[in-house]
Amino acid sequence: MSVVAPHKTLSQRVNAVIERALAERRLVGGVVLIAQDGDVVYRRAAGLADREAKRPMREDAIFRFSSLTKPIVSAAAMALVERGQLALDTPTTQWLPTFRPKLPDGSEPAITIRQLLTHTAGLSYSFFQPADGPYQRAGVSDGIAEPGLSIEEELERLARVPLSYAPGAAWGYSVALDVLGEIIARAGGAALPAIVEQLVTAPLRMADTGFAVRDLGRLAVSYVDGAPPRRMGDPDVVAFGDGAGIRFSPSRILDAASFASGGAGMAGTAADFLAFLETLRRGGGGILTPDSVRAMMSNQIGALRINTEVTPSWGFGFGGAVLIDPILAGTLQSIGTWKWGGVYGHHWFVDAQRRLTLAALSNTAIEGMAGNFVGELRNAVYDAPSPAANPSV
Repeated sequence: MSVVAPHKTLSQRVNAVIERALAERRLVGGVVLIAQDGDVVYRRAAGLADREAKRPMREDAIFRFSSLTKPIVSAAAMALVERGQLALDTPTTQWLPTFRPKLPDGSEPAITIRQLLTHTAGLSYSFFQPADGPYQRAGVSDGIAEPGLSIEEELERLARVPLSYAPGAAWGYSVALDVLGEIIARAGGAALPAIVEQLVTAPLRMADTGFAVRDLGRLAVSYVDGAPPRRMGDPDVVAFGDGAGIRFSPSRILDAASFASGGAGMAGTAADFLAFLETLRRGGGGILTPDSVRAMMSNQIGALRINTEVTPSWGFGFGGAVLIDPILAGTLQSIGTWKWGGVYGHHWFVDAQRRLTLAALSNTAIEGMAGNFVGELRNAVYDAPSPAANPSV
């Protein structure tokens, strides 16, 4: 007589993924929150916020957001567009007259606000380049290291480096949101942190989220992949792809002289970030109109794709990737799912068709962003077989 095993609940499936990642020493700690139809249906803080001090992870732990900053800053930009203080198709030189990077042939193409938002401006990141690459030689910061660097110096260094391609001709993940951050400041008439607080975090009561750490006692210690993960140095270089590696300085966010990186400079809690994502999923709440939210969560790069070297299945909106072809991507997520992550160890997605939102923040780079944990967690949410390896976006 055969016995059919009982169907596992969402909590059981997600718990199993988290416990396996902790047991296999792929993660030190993290917080996972899942909302369905506007209700939080799963919440868990697991592992350690500080392994050496044996400090348990708490749900209100504060994490260095890295690229979780991007959708928040993108939302602030869209709020300024709604107010008529910014226009998507105006050139960046309207706000930054001296920021005029050139193509290798010496020509000077126009770069628009829209191209900054969609990473089609011709810019790049240092970690994609070799150790002697142009960004490395110019000292361009990726927004998560080089404490004390000013935005004026950053823009001057960046403008000296040739563009990687003609604006609009390709998609290339980049420091574009750092450039946009300074434009937001000038268009809004205040420093970027003040504008983001006024337009996004304060209205949503995201009290623990900003460009500074609100409570040092709740700040999670950062770790780097290993068996076990090692405590992140300051500074530190972490291997990633074929480039020179990602430069980290965990102390950067504690240095008030560091420029407010619109691409990577914020810190906050999983609960705050989930509240932000859910506000957008529901139509924008008090911060954006439904039309602006649809623009953020819709493909804005036409026929371009962000992952042509793997499977051309994802486009890009404002602040995150947009799923074009679930079959090609090998996912049960719905068409139009909006997602991204952060190199300090984070992953999120909004599946609007299923009214489903996930925010998974960890203190382990890079596993929590691009390791097997991401695919395992996604498949647990959708009750799909575990992948042999995490597919790239």
